[in-house]
Amino acid sequence: MGVAALAGPRVALASAKAPLVLAAASLQESMTAAADAWAAKGRARPVCSFAASSALARQIAAGAAADLFVSADEPWMDDIEKRGLIVPGTRAPFLGNRLVIVAPAGTPRARPYDVFRGLGRTKLALADPDSVPAGRYAKAAIEYGGSWEAVAPQVVRAESVRAALALVERGVVPLGVVYATDALASKRVQVMAVFSEESHPPIRYPLARLKASTSPDAEPFRRFLLSGEGKAIFRRFGFRPL
Repeated sequence: MGVAALAGPRVALASAKAPLVLAAASLQESMTAAADAWAAKGRARPVCSFAASSALARQIAAGAAADLFVSADEPWMDDIEKRGLIVPGTRAPFLGNRLVIVAPAGTPRARPYDVFRGLGRTKLALADPDSVPAGRYAKAAIEYGGSWEAVAPQVVRAESVRAALALVERGVVPLGVVYATDALASKRVQVMAVFSEESHPPIRYPLARLKASTSPDAEPFRRFLLSGEGKAIFRRFGFRPL
């Protein structure tokens, strides 16, 4: 009876409704690891859904019944906050990242704008710069060097930063602009060049709880992600906690 009594609270916690987390595509490995760490505490393992922040924000605006949202930029979080879809006081700065050019393993290192000057007809994979945060950052960085007009005709637009990475991994496109953490997660590409931080708006991932949230674990998990323990997990994957 004593063993059953001790096990009771853990079983009860694990059977609670798990929070649904809508997270930017670049967070796949790190958020999965955070969900595993939370489950190891005997809590219901969060369910994570990954896509471009633009696609996730549109799902939320359309009434998606999710608990937490982690965007790869501030504007998409601004959009759903203006719509009154996040719980006041729960939005918080969470993570930072860097922007890099990736190429197949073995490609020599270079400076970003040297790459663009020598691009010619070489294709370049980007997340869609009209809507996806990684693509917006990439376009801003290329514009900073005065190269966008020359580069734009060679851009292959992808639905997310991970889709852009996959194009390079598969050899469909020889170069891509992604986050440093995406490059770190892949064994089939390497960083060819790193953009200076002043070349684009700061890469910031905000986190918030949604008003549609129904999981009792949503707020505790949000706080866990923002804790020192939670941020240490993301630091392992190359993110910079804010």
